Amino acid sequence: MSTVPSADASGAAALCERFRARLRQELRPAAGPPAAVPDARHGYRRAACLLTSFDPRKLRLPEESAPTGRAVMELAADCSATGMADRTEWTLKPEVREAALRALSGPEEALRALEANLGAVSEEPGPERACLALLRGQTPGTVGAGPDELSDVLQAVLWLSLVPGVTGLPDARVVRAELELTRLLQPLERLVRVPFVGREAELAKLRDHVHAPGPPPGAGPAVPAPLVVHGPGGMGKSTLLANFLLDSLRRGAETGGVGGGVRRFPFPFAYIDFERATLSVYEPVTLIAEMARQLGIQYPAFRAELDALAADCQEEARAQRAEEERVAELNRLATTRAGVGRKTSQQFLAGASERESALSRRLGEVLRRAVTGDVPFVMVVDSFEEAQYRGSPALGRMWAVFLALTEAYPRVRAVVSGRSPVGHPAAGARAVEVELHDLGPEASVELLGACGVRDPELARVLAERVGGHPLSLRLAARAAALAGSGAAGVRELIGSLPARRRDFFRRVDQMLVQGVLYQRILQHIPDPDVRRLARAGLVLRLITPDVIREVLAEPCGVAVTGPEDARRLFGTLSRLDLVESWGPQAVRVRADVRAIMLRLVSEDPESPTREVERRAVAYYAAREGLEARAEEIYHRLRLGEDPRTVEERWLPGVERLLEGAQNEMSPRAAALLGAHRRRGGASDLVMAEADQEDWERIAAREVEDLLAQGFTEEALARLAQRRPWTPCSSLHVLLAEALDRAGRRAQARRAVSDAIDTAREAGCGERQLELLLLSARLAEGDGDTDSADRDLRLAEDVAICLGQHLEAMGTLLARTRLAAGSDAPDRDADTRLARRLRQVPDEVLADQPSLVRAAASQVYTLDAQALDHALELVGLPEGDEVLEILGTGLRQAVRADPLLLRPLMDILRSAAGAREAPARQAGPPGAGAPPVPSPPPSDVTDILRLVRDRGTLDELARRLLVLRDRSGRIAASVAAALRGGGGGGLP
Repeated sequence: MSTVPSADASGAAALCERFRARLRQELRPAAGPPAAVPDARHGYRRAACLLTSFDPRKLRLPEESAPTGRAVMELAADCSATGMADRTEWTLKPEVREAALRALSGPEEALRALEANLGAVSEEPGPERACLALLRGQTPGTVGAGPDELSDVLQAVLWLSLVPGVTGLPDARVVRAELELTRLLQPLERLVRVPFVGREAELAKLRDHVHAPGPPPGAGPAVPAPLVVHGPGGMGKSTLLANFLLDSLRRGAETGGVGGGVRRFPFPFAYIDFERATLSVYEPVTLIAEMARQLGIQYPAFRAELDALAADCQEEARAQRAEEERVAELNRLATTRAGVGRKTSQQFLAGASERESALSRRLGEVLRRAVTGDVPFVMVVDSFEEAQYRGSPALGRMWAVFLALTEAYPRVRAVVSGRSPVGHPAAGARAVEVELHDLGPEASVELLGACGVRDPELARVLAERVGGHPLSLRLAARAAALAGSGAAGVRELIGSLPARRRDFFRRVDQMLVQGVLYQRILQHIPDPDVRRLARAGLVLRLITPDVIREVLAEPCGVAVTGPEDARRLFGTLSRLDLVESWGPQAVRVRADVRAIMLRLVSEDPESPTREVERRAVAYYAAREGLEARAEEIYHRLRLGEDPRTVEERWLPGVERLLEGAQNEMSPRAAALLGAHRRRGGASDLVMAEADQEDWERIAAREVEDLLAQGFTEEALARLAQRRPWTPCSSLHVLLAEALDRAGRRAQARRAVSDAIDTAREAGCGERQLELLLLSARLAEGDGDTDSADRDLRLAEDVAICLGQHLEAMGTLLARTRLAAGSDAPDRDADTRLARRLRQVPDEVLADQPSLVRAAASQVYTLDAQALDHALELVGLPEGDEVLEILGTGLRQAVRADPLLLRPLMDILRSAAGAREAPARQAGPPGAGAPPVPSPPPSDVTDILRLVRDRGTLDELARRLLVLRDRSGRIAASVAAALRGGGGGGLP
């Protein structure tokens, strides 16, 4: 961990930088032709051109016996500063380096310059050492080399290729390809650093799954079942997958290294870890993009095609996020949520899944052309826990992606890792499961030996006492190493562990053993202050110097005299192997360690952790921002405060920062986090312990997910649980929705009617409003327009009483559309809607673009400014349909009034960027005459598309409304475009 420089060092560094800036100014040549570079400056440039960075005070020319310091003056204008503020470290600017490399006389001068200045650079491996080896005629070792070493070789090759006369260099393209392959395997290589033993049966199942033969020719594609590896945390799921995949790849790989060509693996593969920030289990298109990226590295001949596919995936991801925001907008109001919001959610999921399947099919088609022979494509998906809940749309969409990929490439073999085997209605029970259990006695002894316990008898006794949980065994080996290499130390450790009981393998017993082992590891921290901070700091998700001073120190009995002392303690704490960096000047305790200790320390009456958490609440409550609020809520819930009280501190967006925290608190507290998650459900344990209100909110999200995917019967099964519900629960609405979708309209109307009465009696105004709107929609579907109109009038009254301007506007809009289909249109509702649209503040309207567009398009004949106001405020919706609607309307307007053609085309051409062609001058063609700009497309829709691409379509639509169109077709087309064509999909 880097230390913070002192004030004196920082001041000196700043003074040095000001001096260098002044020096560069003085050395800057005057205006005119560039001055000749002095020979001395040329010499120092050549001396530094093969150094990544250097100390200019140590740089010397080959003929100098010792550094003179002249490089500071000569190279001040040629370099930029790098490294820490308290160290002098310069690097040549790229253009200066390239010129210096080309100016070298040959490899001999390059070697002399490099050998003379090795003392001016770090002793760590780098491009300089690779350059040195290549200039001395040595081929750098790349077999088994890591990405850092290969990166150094690549940089050395690129530099030396500019030096005249240098030959025998490796092919840079081959080195770069090998580097990309090594980086591709790097996540797997990190996982196999953990000792791995046993699991022979599980490995055999993985091999059988991957190498199972494909369908016989002519039999048609058979969908192979995915294999799901599941088990609790710390059981070694990721390590198992990494060892299997790396071992399979190495066995059949054709390895040439840098000298003999790029490695070729026995089968194509992709390793997807959803813990990576760039991947989202809720956006399967990111998985397709990542598979395309990885396959492009494995098959360079198809790299361009796969890169283009990945780019299309990224574009689709952006479009999906925009559409999701529209869905979220519709679901924010009862008037847009009832019916249309959920319908739009269903349409979004169906459309997104269809497009993702098409992209996945494209990937499979490229793979089919790239791969030679009948070999499997191994797709390993790790950290899939987030999507493994009942009815997850992510699981449904992932299944569709898998099916589409298999259609194009039948030998797909999917392996998925997660904590549970939760299935999905789309996939049914087709997955093959491999559950990881504790290691057997022999494997446990072997793992202890691999972790450093060399005495087989001691390892056997230790394994007998600890059990076969891999994490427990690794902790036991670490504790044994700290206890000393002698048998006495290990026996003393064994004696400190709880005796094994018949029901030893229960989770609580494993935690007890792991806790004792971890306490033993803590005892060996030499600094007693740091030891106390580390023990109590387990309950904190983030530790900084300020947190040490304000939160940790006093409860731990550690004296912190000031910020400098806090930084010193933080520096020591940050070097422990039980913590990991989490940003500048911040660390966190490793997740596996916290999972072990949190429950144990909270049950220890002597532990200061409760006081630490109380101080953490006060510390974060006094600070602004989502991060601080998330930590405050986390510790309040950990302290057992009433979730209903804690909920008052909630801010939108906090849920993102609390992902995964539900595993570190009571089920009742975890239920509050589950209830606020935008996506996802909760475990059966959390649901069983949740209070009724949180259970209903989590269940509502699961039911909405099921309905959005068309799983009506599964939704009804969930809705049959934990009755009766609270009066304000959204489950009442969802029950009626599900009954209606199941074709049980009469039952749906009865359920809504009963729920309306209950919500009114309980004073649940917002729920009553939503139920009334749903009741009106169901009545309208039955042709009962009188009941529908009565419900809408009541809904408007409720919205007005609640002071909800937008909800009132939505109910009025629903009434006008209901009346439009009857024999006696309700002009009063239209008038009131127009008046309300004018009265609601713009900042309120701007939050609901779809509602504003629909309302304006409904009342524009009563309010001439409604369309212009809507265009200015929220603009036209996106999509090519808008262009078709506008184009058709404009053509109809011109047919109705041909005199509109000239002014209309003038506006269109102006918006498209066309200018009048200048008069052609006399004389030879092209003799000074300015070029005539190419005209825009003549087709109206194409012109509108060009205008949209320029970002001025809304402005154009407002200009069109000014035209004197007696037919009204132009205004009607703008209104229809605002609605998106089909009435906007609103009530």
